[in-house]
Amino acid sequence: MIFVSCKHEPEEIVIIDPVIPIDTVPTGLTCDPDTVYFRNDVLPLLISSCGMSGCHDASTAQEGVILTSYQSVMGTAEIIPGNPGRSKLYEAITDGETDERMPPPPMSALSADQILMIRKWIEQGARNNYCDAICDTTSFTFSGAVMPIINKNCKGCHTGINASGSIRLEDYATVKAAADNGSLYGAVSHQQGYSPMPKNGTKLPECNIIQLRRWIENGSPND
Repeated sequence: MIFVSCKHEPEEIVIIDPVIPIDTVPTGLTCDPDTVYFRNDVLPLLISSCGMSGCHDASTAQEGVILTSYQSVMGTAEIIPGNPGRSKLYEAITDGETDERMPPPPMSALSADQILMIRKWIEQGARNNYCDAICDTTSFTFSGAVMPIINKNCKGCHTGINASGSIRLEDYATVKAAADNGSLYGAVSHQQGYSPMPKNGTKLPECNIIQLRRWIENGSPND
């Protein structure tokens, strides 16, 4: 995701020094369904859709924007806590012009639910918050567990004709193909011979890896 289309000449962006809120969420807090958590919800999506090589990782930093940690997001993406309408990040992902929308084509735009999640996080103060999400390893249906994991952590890099590694993870058919050839589990479990995923170097929570493994072992059903 970039704030200026790659086909235009770079424009100078004035970075506003944000007031970074103090994280007041205690360790071990159970997730509140009405709260959006940066480390649980927002950061995985930003890394998958934006914080990659060629866009907004620390090495590339298109237009000076880095979206791989709380400090870099708040320091470069012009987030105004409580005010998504004045936040550059939110403006970029809601731009109505096809040639200006972010992520840019041929990457898929963020979904309405993903945009709403980022808006809600900003409205709630853009905190560096997190919670201990409940994860049930006995639940591994495609719609209830597998695709939500893919959407949050993988789909941004693995969609469209330029999908990373030519591996597309867009729907049941493409996810099952990756499961059948071993690349899905090999990547998320960081097995030798596979490029470890997610690309930021942090493995998925062990519970999520178990859910994916059990879904695959169960024949990768579409239920």
